[in-house]
Amino acid sequence: MVEEIRRLEKAVSKLELKDKRRSDFNRSVINFLNSFIDDIDHAKGFENDFSSADEIFKIPFNDKGYPIEYILQLFDKAVISNGIQAASGNHIGYIPGGGVPVAAYGDFIAAMTNKYSGIYYASPGAVNIENHLLNWFADLFGFNKNTFGGNLTTGGSIANLIAVVAARDKHEIRGKDFCKTVIYGSEQMHHCLHKAIRISGLDECIFRNISLDNTYHIDINALELQLEKDSLNGLQPFLIIGSAGTTDTGVIDDLEALKKLADLYNCWFHVDAAYGGFFYMLEEYKEKYPGIDLADSLVIDPHKGLFLPYGSGAVLVKNKEDLLRSNYYLANYMKDAYADRNNLSPADLSPELSRNFRGLRLWLPLLFHGKQIFKDALREKILLTQYIYNAFKKFSFIELGPPPELTVFTFRFISTKLHQDKLNENIINAMHDDGRVFISSTTINEKLWLRVAILSFRTHLKEIDLLIEMVEKHFNASIESSAG
Repeated sequence: MVEEIRRLEKAVSKLELKDKRRSDFNRSVINFLNSFIDDIDHAKGFENDFSSADEIFKIPFNDKGYPIEYILQLFDKAVISNGIQAASGNHIGYIPGGGVPVAAYGDFIAAMTNKYSGIYYASPGAVNIENHLLNWFADLFGFNKNTFGGNLTTGGSIANLIAVVAARDKHEIRGKDFCKTVIYGSEQMHHCLHKAIRISGLDECIFRNISLDNTYHIDINALELQLEKDSLNGLQPFLIIGSAGTTDTGVIDDLEALKKLADLYNCWFHVDAAYGGFFYMLEEYKEKYPGIDLADSLVIDPHKGLFLPYGSGAVLVKNKEDLLRSNYYLANYMKDAYADRNNLSPADLSPELSRNFRGLRLWLPLLFHGKQIFKDALREKILLTQYIYNAFKKFSFIELGPPPELTVFTFRFISTKLHQDKLNENIINAMHDDGRVFISSTTINEKLWLRVAILSFRTHLKEIDLLIEMVEKHFNASIESSAG
């Protein structure tokens, strides 16, 4: 038995990548990544030929493994060369995950050191890093550091789910209550909130899709009338959801007015600021967010406004007891970990027990770069948005949506020669075939609109000028094609 153990030990030791083998592996990976970064400025924003992705299925898992050079070549061909190039400044379609390089090093260090950040007892320093970040968020948005609760999540979807569950449990909403309980949102509310409502068991509640004003904000008068009507009819208003930067149009709801109505009708007030929240860092933009500090729960996404890799979200709840109520459990096998009751752990405030040490991807770049560079990047994206919006004003063949409040806006092509939606469908398809810059489309009021979302730290003036050039080129080509 001992001999077999020693044989297996020798075999397993290769997992360590010792000495020269580790150096060679590191060199190959770093060279690959350096080449990727060096080439990213010249990369297309989108490649719609997905055939190379199927190369993944042609390489079976075997007992011996493959050389790292071969694996990286496969990755380059099957992953890098197709779809949306989210690391590129030419990605101006969906709100991207920024992928700041220093943040990636944070992930690398976290994974290599393998510190577990779910329980304070396991790694007090790792938990303190995450709590330090959450305290900074609380300061930024005006939450009381002594009473709030928060958690770093994988993104806005899970953060919104945590908030909805906390609201449900705070108001003691149970199955018997669903038929008379009312949730208020709008068609501009992010779809992940609909998912959160369903997953939390609240999809049998009444959902009021409150109408919008002509600039796509929640119509406060319409909401007030609906709340009054529901109350008079014996229903129970429960949850009001506002947005600080909608995904489709980038607008910020009147949060202060929403809060007043929430208080009047004893509703939980939730603000989804996943996209727009970090623009609050800019002093000149704070006036756009009155009432954000009054939210019962707030969601923000550092992978958007702080340009981090995908998988970085956060939820803040005004009263940490509301998070504990939904998430705090004791397990017999973890009695040692619960010995220290003075320090709350991420596992106490979220559904996750097993989790990665995701705080390092934010803590490291903030300490290394400082805050100012992130503020400068946000200001640059705002100015770029205003620049291209003003450029589009000069085109007689473009209809613009409302002026951008942040860095998202919509537009559509107009012509007397083609049905408007068909024209816009043709042009967006042509632009995706081109792929040099990627933009997306959406449907608003049953009309097809094209959508610009500028939030990559690598998006600069040359990418915007290229998009303007592409817009003019593909409109003219579409008109010529229809005439032929």
